[in-house]
Amino acid sequence: MKLLIIYADRFSYKTTLKTLESEDDRDEERTIENALVGFIHVEPQDEERGSAVETHLIKLLKWAARKNDTKRIVLHSFAHLAEEKGSPEFTKKLLNSAQERLVKSDYEAMQTPFGFFLDLHVDAPGHPLARIFKSI
Repeated sequence: MKLLIIYADRFSYKTTLKTLESEDDRDEERTIENALVGFIHVEPQDEERGSAVETHLIKLLKWAARKNDTKRIVLHSFAHLAEEKGSPEFTKKLLNSAQERLVKSDYEAMQTPFGFFLDLHVDAPGHPLARIFKSI
């Protein structure tokens, strides 16, 4: 897994193009303020690692959220950080499970629409822990 974490004063998205036929059509636009956004690229080997990779992801997101003084976390499937991608089915399952675990830990966790290209707007401050990249 590759993970790009960006703390955003303001993060906005709008659905533009559906990329997975298995997903329902949707026209969605949303703005979230003071949020940690996890750009998550799931790789094929993550499917073998299962819950271990999910646990590591959650620990990193919680750590970064504390460092940026927020309880709001956005999970965004971002299949552009490595060449090989995990299956959409596993990726969606992992994101759903991670969101559920974050909510149980008193975080306001949400996801961007899965299986869509999105128009993105990210307003991020220029401080060291506002941008973090990790290979998990």
